[in-house]
Amino acid sequence: METIQIENLQITLENQGATTYSKVSYPLRYGRFNEIKTPGHTFQFNLNGELKFITGRGKEWPSPSEWLKRTLSGDWVYYSAGGYDGPYDCFGEYYIPCLSYPSNSINSFDPFRDRAVLSAIEAYASLHEQLTKLDRALLPSSVGSFVDLVRLNPPVALARKAARIVEIIGDSVSVLPPDTRHVDYEVIPLLIADGCLYKCGFCTVKSRLGFKDRSRENVENQIRELKDFFGNDTPNYNSLFLGQHDALHSDPGLLEFSATRAFEAFGLKESYLQHPSLFLFGSVDSILKAPFETFDRIEALPFRTYINVGLESADGETLRRLKKAITAEAVEAAFAKIVAINRRYQRIEITSNFVFGPDLPDGHIESVLRLARKHFDRHCPKGTLYFSPLVDAAHSGWKKEIKRQFYKLKIQIPVPAFLYLIQRL
Repeated sequence: METIQIENLQITLENQGATTYSKVSYPLRYGRFNEIKTPGHTFQFNLNGELKFITGRGKEWPSPSEWLKRTLSGDWVYYSAGGYDGPYDCFGEYYIPCLSYPSNSINSFDPFRDRAVLSAIEAYASLHEQLTKLDRALLPSSVGSFVDLVRLNPPVALARKAARIVEIIGDSVSVLPPDTRHVDYEVIPLLIADGCLYKCGFCTVKSRLGFKDRSRENVENQIRELKDFFGNDTPNYNSLFLGQHDALHSDPGLLEFSATRAFEAFGLKESYLQHPSLFLFGSVDSILKAPFETFDRIEALPFRTYINVGLESADGETLRRLKKAITAEAVEAAFAKIVAINRRYQRIEITSNFVFGPDLPDGHIESVLRLARKHFDRHCPKGTLYFSPLVDAAHSGWKKEIKRQFYKLKIQIPVPAFLYLIQRL
């Protein structure tokens, strides 16, 4: 690690963060990064010289333990330690990601209305202008090389790069699996199929296209261009998202090929972070139709794999109201198979999504509890159930009631259960 002071800037290179993702109640950075401190802010950069995190240093900043993160798609996410009692019980994390775009958040606190938070984002432009005026000859070689990288990344260039990833993969990623919270949503996206099997009436994030696998040539092209996109920062990633909305329904050979090629091409074995993870979505149909041989092949991949399946409800009336074209019997059969897969495989965990709202039929919650009671006679740490607040409900007075209602449900479920905040890439 190397630190120099020039003008009012403290520049530190080669910061060494944690090598394993952890659930901790204090700010923690992962992998390797570079940092610039000004009197008002701390700016942290990835190894391409692209802005990644900002924390305020003044007393106007909401909390010294909270920070801003810039995502691959150019969104800002504010990590809040407050606003809820017991955030871990609700979300499985000690920090709540507050999003700068519409989602199903139940948070009444909007940090993007806070002047200190907005000023922090705006402050990067001033920092970048100051860096462009620094006399390069006064800087040590290593610091000068870092400053040169940052100079290539003014706000307008960062916006272009955010758009570039959509061009590479051929679509925007409107929702990530909830399990990607385990790696702070830091995943390399690789799309192996488009569309989804269902056109659910309640869904606001999935594609309206019919399902179709992509070609291996398309996958190879994405990998080649993604390698160039991530560049020097590639070793800071150890996880892969195979998209889009139902990669489990893809041809098993394509799924296996894509995961294996990506693991090799991105050098995930040499990542600064340990324990590579693979994330994908599944569906009731893809779970029921996939033979166990498919899961044998997934188990053999060099990842711990998380597959998230949208069940929504095991109550027929609720499914009809949601305009989800599956039956309660199919949901029950899929849940039984999910439980069997979780018990059979060590490196695969399948998690399930259910909706959560105040105006659903009375049979909805009872159907969820019935599934849990049928398949578990004691606590099981595997097979998390996520409950997604419906968007309309999340923007009503029910926000004030949701946490209490969720706790009442959670204590009756013998597997981990959390609320699901819809977050995009």
